[in-house]
Amino acid sequence: MVDRIVPATTDADRARISGQLGIEDAWPVMTEPFCQWVVEDDFPAGRPDWEKFGVTMVGDVGPFEDMKLRLLNGSHSAIAYLGLLSGYETVDRAFADPAIRQFVDGLWAEAITTLPKDAGLDTADYTAQLAKRYSNTALAHRTAQIANDGSQKLPQRIVAAAMERMSAGAPPAHLMLVVAAWIAACEARGEALPESHFTDPLDLALAALDTRHLSAGETVAAVFDLAGFAKGGAERLTLIDLAGAHLERLRQGGVAAAFTALGIQGAKT
Repeated sequence: MVDRIVPATTDADRARISGQLGIEDAWPVMTEPFCQWVVEDDFPAGRPDWEKFGVTMVGDVGPFEDMKLRLLNGSHSAIAYLGLLSGYETVDRAFADPAIRQFVDGLWAEAITTLPKDAGLDTADYTAQLAKRYSNTALAHRTAQIANDGSQKLPQRIVAAAMERMSAGAPPAHLMLVVAAWIAACEARGEALPESHFTDPLDLALAALDTRHLSAGETVAAVFDLAGFAKGGAERLTLIDLAGAHLERLRQGGVAAAFTALGIQGAKT
């Protein structure tokens, strides 16, 4: 499992780096200082001593992958969609919003309960590191880039954790707001957001739903069917109800209304 944020290279990046180097670099790779490698300790032909280079060697890499998917990638999606709906173009600007930061803390708290307790995961340190990484103003990671392909990303980042929360009898209120925010951001394209601001493999099918004529609950149910979210899960109807209530608040009062329902005040309107 490799964890490092690498934003898409822009023309401004190419111009700046080429100017600093004095030569033309057609494709510099922009990244953050943080880097984590987690490798499963299973080497039948001899074990490399990769710890000396900072690699974490573990018996099972699966829990570390889930931690990355649900804490980093899941919160990245949350920041992207809520950030876009709030007018923020980059992760650092969105995360600097106290209301969004408070929401992300709540999202992490929900997701952490779905991770194994006996796998050696230090979720407190990991989320503290994430907070520092998201505050990196030099990275300029665009929310629109992260927003791409939501129908393919949200099942493993958000929906799986929400289903596990429901199975354990715990509400996934923050998790399901991320799904509702994705739907709301898709609906906002061509109106509050540029038509091609971000893309999804299901764009044509989503457009064919014409959700302007559907209630929030009907919209969420149709999108769940289309994207295959929680397919066959006993929790599916409850998740649809939760996301539908969030979407209705987003439609009527924006992010501020959705946050108020979670006890979060001071959101940008």
